[in-house]
Amino acid sequence: MSTQVTLEKPVKTNKKSKPKHYAPGKKISPFTYVALSVMAFLSMFPFYWMFVVASNTSEEVSKIPPSLVPGHRFFDVVKQVYEIAPLFNTALINSLKVGVIVAVAQVFFSSLAGFAFAKLHFKGRNFLVMFVVFTMMLPSQLGVLPLFLLMSKLEWVDSLKALIVPALVTSFGVFWMRQIIDSQIPNELLEAASMDGASVFRIYWNIVVPVIRQSAFVLGLFSFLATWNDFLWPLLVLQTPENFTAQVAISALQGSYALDYSLNLAGALLTTSPLLLLFVFVGKRLVDGVMDGAVKG
Repeated sequence: MSTQVTLEKPVKTNKKSKPKHYAPGKKISPFTYVALSVMAFLSMFPFYWMFVVASNTSEEVSKIPPSLVPGHRFFDVVKQVYEIAPLFNTALINSLKVGVIVAVAQVFFSSLAGFAFAKLHFKGRNFLVMFVVFTMMLPSQLGVLPLFLLMSKLEWVDSLKALIVPALVTSFGVFWMRQIIDSQIPNELLEAASMDGASVFRIYWNIVVPVIRQSAFVLGLFSFLATWNDFLWPLLVLQTPENFTAQVAISALQGSYALDYSLNLAGALLTTSPLLLLFVFVGKRLVDGVMDGAVKG
């Protein structure tokens, strides 16, 4: 027996919301500039402090008050990083590879499932939506042990597949895409496409995807950042330096008995720099995508 899937029927409403517009001529108070300047300083200072520590010795950083001026040892410390972890660039490439694949997969599968939950009628839809919301409440650490046993049976331990396959879709991505599609795409548009003979997947690909592309880009960016910064799961399943990701490679810089702050923060700075460059190029699209998901209509 096949389950019949139908598009959600449009709901007629007589209520019209008046859009709120921002007045371009409205003056911004000096307090706003001061608050934004303070927030910008607090946001950028950790990166500056990371560079200061990476370019000074541990003794200079540990003294009270610590040195706030960058030193002259940064390139020497970076050279030391590559001497201890000669495959550090390989770890960065592995993180990039895993992050891009996971981001693209999450955007596709999450938007496809979100479209089904938002606009298609099928038996058990509401129960599945509640189940997705319920899984968001569970801490991810609960699934580490059974997931590791599964990866071991599949012989995926010490393989990038163990990082990619479990992260192809997330409950947060599905729920967020459902909310975005439900609020931004009118049912009348989908009903008209269905009457013209378009299939469900064609409606998704040709109508839904172009409308939600900004929000989908934000989801992909968040997925990429989460994958890039993930540490616990890669540390458990990756064993050889050839398969290390960036975060695991940084942990290899830590000594057994002493912690070299300059060495570790130099590795952290090398790992963070690609993300900073990414935000420089896609920062505007990130803000547009967040606002696109926040404003209804």
